[in-house]
Amino acid sequence: MAAANYTLKVNRDLLDPNFESYRLSLDPIPTYTVELDAAVEELQLKDAHYTLDHMRAFGMYNYLHLDPWYGDSVLFVDSRGRVLSLTVTLDTALGKPKEVFSFGSESSRAEDRLCASLSLTSATWAALSDGSGRLLLLRTGKRGDGSHMKWEVLFSEHMGEPFIILHSASHVQAGVHAVEVLLLRVQRDPQESTGSGYSVSLEWITVGGAAEHGQEKKYEVRKRRVLRGKSVPHYAAVEPQGKGLMVASEKPFVFTHVDGRPVEQPEPEPMEVEKTDPLFFWQQTAADITVCVRLPEGVAKDDVSFRLTLDALSVGVRGFPPLLEGQLYASVDPEASAWIIRDNKSLEITLQKLSEGPMWPELVLGSRRGEFVMSDEQAALIHERLTHLTSEDLNGNPDRDKPPCNSQELEDCDGFPEDSFSLTHFNEESLRPTQVVNLGSHQYLFTVDVDPSQMPCLCLRHDVDALVWQPRPERPGDPWEHVATFNALGYVQASKRDKKFATCAPDFSYAALCECLRRAFIYRQPSPVETVLFNRKRGRQVGQVAKQQVASLDSDKPILGFRVSNERLFVLTSSSLFVLKVNNN
Repeated sequence: MAAANYTLKVNRDLLDPNFESYRLSLDPIPTYTVELDAAVEELQLKDAHYTLDHMRAFGMYNYLHLDPWYGDSVLFVDSRGRVLSLTVTLDTALGKPKEVFSFGSESSRAEDRLCASLSLTSATWAALSDGSGRLLLLRTGKRGDGSHMKWEVLFSEHMGEPFIILHSASHVQAGVHAVEVLLLRVQRDPQESTGSGYSVSLEWITVGGAAEHGQEKKYEVRKRRVLRGKSVPHYAAVEPQGKGLMVASEKPFVFTHVDGRPVEQPEPEPMEVEKTDPLFFWQQTAADITVCVRLPEGVAKDDVSFRLTLDALSVGVRGFPPLLEGQLYASVDPEASAWIIRDNKSLEITLQKLSEGPMWPELVLGSRRGEFVMSDEQAALIHERLTHLTSEDLNGNPDRDKPPCNSQELEDCDGFPEDSFSLTHFNEESLRPTQVVNLGSHQYLFTVDVDPSQMPCLCLRHDVDALVWQPRPERPGDPWEHVATFNALGYVQASKRDKKFATCAPDFSYAALCECLRRAFIYRQPSPVETVLFNRKRGRQVGQVAKQQVASLDSDKPILGFRVSNERLFVLTSSSLFVLKVNNN
């Protein structure tokens, strides 16, 4: 079955069209420093790691890990092969990071090794890689109680070439505990003779409890699946129950092997496809939508099944499958909508838009059974707007006062990713894409864990704003939900030429960026002002102000890790861990 194309549905209640700007705040940010006993293990890219994919995957790796189950707890790996944990309860009494696990010195001798990587699988489990190709699953116990108990290895196996762990999830399947782990590799590819010579692979591994295998080996690999692509994914995560996978990348990924056996690739769809007559036609204005649905001959009014809610529509005829059914692109007013049968041939439906103004790109999400009919006035307006693109005149724009667009004058913040940039959901059984969202006009900004029981959220740029999307794989009709907005952050972050990491608080109270050296920027959500302020240009009172704060760290060493909780911002360098108190919740 071919993948359905989806459109990300923006929640307009989370947008602020009146947002003006961030105001620089000089309020001090309390900063505390923890000096490390040993340097952080930092990977130095070798001469062979010359591609952009190597830089994205390993050169920009975030060495600091925030525990989503225990908010103000962070972990990292030092040069001695120790996994260290720091849990903050009182900022003024920070202790030293505690060792919870140690690799030993064996893995550090491998020449082709990568940086050690860590993924916190559940409240009591973790997945760990030493960078040399070995995968470990560890029982951690409750990590946030401050006891810092030693982690117990329950699975350890060499998985081939070195990798880093992107994501992991833990679940119980048929009464057996299973762990899903997603690995990333950048490998030499002989078929890439015209490109860089490398390709990117994702390996999805399922490790489950072994039944009746004694006590020596409790867990074993149940399944290994390999996907290949030509770019490092910006986002990749496994569903909580292991039933699917979501990947956001500039180049598409496909499954190539399962348990070492090649996957049969589907035949490419022919360019010419037999065209079927549409079941319905629809037009729209800024205020309403008119839909004409074809009806079988001899249909009476009593034979029509019509259901309309705020955001869903169902039209059918007794004895036939539904003619039109699904979730509407936006909300309508059911009380102001109506339908009528015309000439015993078609059903004419009038839908009143709940929000006037925005034009709908589609009537029912994912439906390809209808055809949009543009009115003469709309066609003339679009033709007028596009005249300057086809005119022989240098400035075909009817507005002669505006100069023609010059691509050389575009700034970095005006750039967009490639047209092939997409967000794809793969089904675990069929190994095929089931939903695809084209992200060609949306720049990827960052990934953040908001709810540890759900998949990680991803933040995308929409126009000038930054919108946070929560994957909802349990809702196939609407698998990505808009949950938060950071006003103008999409534009602001593009001006930071030395930006290295970006993230936001799990409660969306603020977003944060950091540069390669020293500086961190905090952008808070608008909050009520305590004093009376007036906007001089518009002559109105200002009720809310969004603050921007800048923190400059007392260090000249590169920033290697950057994470935030609801109250604190954590910054890791090779020799220090900085804790900034951002909120007092």
